[in-house]
Amino acid sequence: MSAPDLRRAAAARALELVEPGMRLGIGTGSTAAAFIALLGDRVRAGLDVIGVPTSEATRIACEREGIRLATLDELPELDLTIDGADEVDGRLRLIKGGGAALLREKIVAMASRRMVVIADAAKRVETLGAFPLPIEVNAFGLGATWRAVERALAESGCAGKPLTRRLDAAGEPLVTDGGHALLDAHLGAIPDPEGLSARLWAVPGVVEHGLFLGISDTAFLAEASGSEARVTVLSRP
Repeated sequence: MSAPDLRRAAAARALELVEPGMRLGIGTGSTAAAFIALLGDRVRAGLDVIGVPTSEATRIACEREGIRLATLDELPELDLTIDGADEVDGRLRLIKGGGAALLREKIVAMASRRMVVIADAAKRVETLGAFPLPIEVNAFGLGATWRAVERALAESGCAGKPLTRRLDAAGEPLVTDGGHALLDAHLGAIPDPEGLSARLWAVPGVVEHGLFLGISDTAFLAEASGSEARVTVLSRP
């Protein structure tokens, strides 16, 4: 069974939570794209919902599917956000931001009564950190912020390779939808996600980081079971 099939299975399970009239936060990434396609089918069949996209790429995909959209200023309180994750542990702590939309993703998730993660089961980990942790930073004073972030990582007991700056498809420094730079911390493992989160927040110039802690309460994780896809439900203790 292919990865797109697994993403679609997880997305289909989450779609069961969507009810008419809901205000939805709609995530970014390949699994979120599968959800958008399925939601578009339901909308064209008559489902009335309104969504807030977490990135410009998601906005374009939703408009293509005919999904009615609003801004978070227009809908400051959402019923449900459905989004992917780059890593999820047994306590439903996440690393997100592989698609460079972590700031908007976290704002939308925090404006929602509930956040649900959809992913293939390979994203389930015992310890966060194998996936590079994205850190969105202000471009002003980037060198000083970079050094302060390195100190915060070291003080949090994180080893690994140095920070790198995320590049776009053209090989140029990536600029997020919010106009910021994006650093990737290649840590291997994060022994204390909560402690690292607090230290990163204490760094002037850090706009957001990809640790989503205590935000999601459910994850639908799809894995192959013979020729079928089996979706496991992971709930926060």
